[in-house]
Amino acid sequence: MDLQLDGRSVIVTGASRGIGRAIAAAFVAEGANVTICARGGDVLEATAAALRAASTGARVEAVAADLTTEAGAVAVLDGAVGAFGGVDVLVNNAGATVRDGSIVQNFTRSFELNVVAPLRMMELARPYLQTSGQGAVVNISSIYGREAGGPPQYNATKSAQIAMTKALALEWIRDGIRVNNIAPGSIAFEGGSWGRRVEEDPEAMASFVRENIPGGRFGTVQEVARAVVFLASPAASWVVGATLNVDGGQSRSNI
Repeated sequence: MDLQLDGRSVIVTGASRGIGRAIAAAFVAEGANVTICARGGDVLEATAAALRAASTGARVEAVAADLTTEAGAVAVLDGAVGAFGGVDVLVNNAGATVRDGSIVQNFTRSFELNVVAPLRMMELARPYLQTSGQGAVVNISSIYGREAGGPPQYNATKSAQIAMTKALALEWIRDGIRVNNIAPGSIAFEGGSWGRRVEEDPEAMASFVRENIPGGRFGTVQEVARAVVFLASPAASWVVGATLNVDGGQSRSNI
């Protein structure tokens, strides 16, 4: 299927490894020009080099930035606009769960990372997305934004991200911008939390899969990436404000 993304300008945040890197690679494979960002410059540049090597014509821009700051977010937008003339797609993948402070500190910092930073990127990108004519935003949340699971600050902030996505989707579609959300289940990759647990205790993880994932295995980053690219493309032109689970049946919520 031709997803009509050739030559489009795409920003993927938190793209130096894992799910974000796979998302960027999937857009590059579709011929889109991609701006990737993360805090760590060395790993980010290595990822950019690998994406460029795999490309058959798409271009890749890398911007090291802290998206919890206005300056960092502006730097990423400026990098994308300067390199590719605008922004057609924004994928908010960057986020984290803070665990090293008091409960209030953990909630506050996690909210900044998982809700405020994506919102800032959306607001900065909005004029370019509107001009695009096919503007799309895909936020990356979690199945634990729809049901209980994970640390409380993770659960709460991912729920807030889903609610934010839905509310803004209903508003922004009037300007021709589609906003949707992906809710991954347990995704295993090298260097990720589930990947580390598989290496450290394979028997316990095999038991976890049997008890929690009807699909019979952990998900892959490529499976998340394919869903993101679809939602960002004109093929999903009538999908607005949705949250799509990518979880092998792991979630238990009816909504």
